[in-house]
Amino acid sequence: MRILTPSKRVLLTLSMFALAYNIHAQDQNLTLNQDPKFEQLLNDKRKINTSISTNDTYRIQIFSGKSEEAKKTLADFKREYTNIDGTIIFNTPNYKVMVGNFKTRIEAEKNLAEIKNRYKNVFLIKPGR
Repeated sequence: MRILTPSKRVLLTLSMFALAYNIHAQDQNLTLNQDPKFEQLLNDKRKINTSISTNDTYRIQIFSGKSEEAKKTLADFKREYTNIDGTIIFNTPNYKVMVGNFKTRIEAEKNLAEIKNRYKNVFLIKPGR
């Protein structure tokens, strides 16, 4: 390995600074042309998203346990109650079967009483929890 003499080192450093000083990679202006309908669609989507609230409905939990049992429970539930939707949610370490999207507590409790006849450990989940 060769060692540069001090004069060569200074010359190399000065030339690198001179070259770096003249680099202007980020000095360009960018003009974006977009269809005005795009902004209108974004505003409409923002309005829709604010009107949709996912945490204001009551749900009923009908099962908590292993994955295969949760799938079987949900399939059985959907066969029996075709007008109530259901889903499986994973909360470590259990799979939970949640059913319904009830807007009022009264509506949820009516369905809870009916579902309790068929399933054992059933309880109501409040909004926002």
